[in-house]
Amino acid sequence: MNFIEGGVCAAKGFKASGIHVGVKTHADWKKDVALIVSETPCAAAGVFTRNVVKAAPIHIDLAHLKNGVARAIIANSGNANACAPHGEEYAERMCAAAAKVIGCAADDVLVSSTGVIGQTINIDAIEGGVQNLYDALASTVEASDAAAHAIMTTDTVKKEAAVGTIIDGKAVHVGGIAKGSGMIHPNMGTMLCFITTDCAISSDMIRAALLETAEISFNRISVDGDTSTNDSCMVLANGLAGNAEITERGPAYAAFLEALQALCVKLARDMASDGEGAKHLITCTVRGAKSVKSAETISKSVISSTLMKAAIFGADANWGRALCAMGYSGETFNPEKVNVAFASAAGEIDVCANGRGLNFDEDKAKTILTEHDIEIRIAMGEGDASCTCWGCDITYDYIKINGDYRT
Repeated sequence: MNFIEGGVCAAKGFKASGIHVGVKTHADWKKDVALIVSETPCAAAGVFTRNVVKAAPIHIDLAHLKNGVARAIIANSGNANACAPHGEEYAERMCAAAAKVIGCAADDVLVSSTGVIGQTINIDAIEGGVQNLYDALASTVEASDAAAHAIMTTDTVKKEAAVGTIIDGKAVHVGGIAKGSGMIHPNMGTMLCFITTDCAISSDMIRAALLETAEISFNRISVDGDTSTNDSCMVLANGLAGNAEITERGPAYAAFLEALQALCVKLARDMASDGEGAKHLITCTVRGAKSVKSAETISKSVISSTLMKAAIFGADANWGRALCAMGYSGETFNPEKVNVAFASAAGEIDVCANGRGLNFDEDKAKTILTEHDIEIRIAMGEGDASCTCWGCDITYDYIKINGDYRT
């Protein structure tokens, strides 16, 4: 398995595009609608936000995915189509418009939106631009790039990746694009992610793989503690790689799962790293826990701590904030067994041993914490389980971005 170029166009039989149609009115050069299309019908699955308040596209997708089949995804940025007038009607119209130019049934199209909540989406602009969107479809690196940019909101960089692997002697590709920068918290992480693969795999098994993957990738990131109304991750598998269809767990399923997880962990890390206003990616690894679930809960608590985030922003080795976050995580453990260290490309420094502070070099600690990628390494002394989660620091810019996001 290795990372390759191509994003959602890396897999055989997929094309993509992204153009400006007018959903974003403040900048007519910014792409705001994306389209991903397979040559043939696909096994399909999705996972969505756990927020009780769900955007209109999610309700449509849940209905369209009941048969486990889809062929295309249309998505816009600039408007969430959540809690908005005519929400479901307009989401259905997006599907119908895409289906008309593609030549498929409307319920074979999935739909996503991202942006401001509560405002009526400009459905006329989307319907008027769908033909141009279809005409721009291509199976190139540039086409995936255009789609990736078309779903960005406050993101500062695109999130795009692809991996290749071998299953049953056949080259199999898995590619994805994602967006996510703010309103991110482990609860089906706040995001949009669209994944394509040419692997032959049944609808039941692609759903199983996606659920397993979301738990160890998108559900292990946090930016600000908010879970969006629009969180969606959807995967299309058209089977054009030519491998024997995966219909049960076994070596072939394990190989596909490994590729899918590698892709999604990469995209999840990219989202955490690009948190709104963030200057640092925080990786928290908890080792020696009594169970993976315990390690995950503790790691999530640390990366979600506002005080810990602030300390990392200030390059302050305030390890007590990590221990405090561990203590209110809900997990039971012996604090007197806990060791904490900070690490980065500049080195590693132990700051806590057996629940007590160490006399460490503050200047060395500051140098370590000045790097972009920061690791918090926690040893529990409770067992053999481990887990890694990802977050980012909180900065003045986060307030600036969200203080006037709507206006």
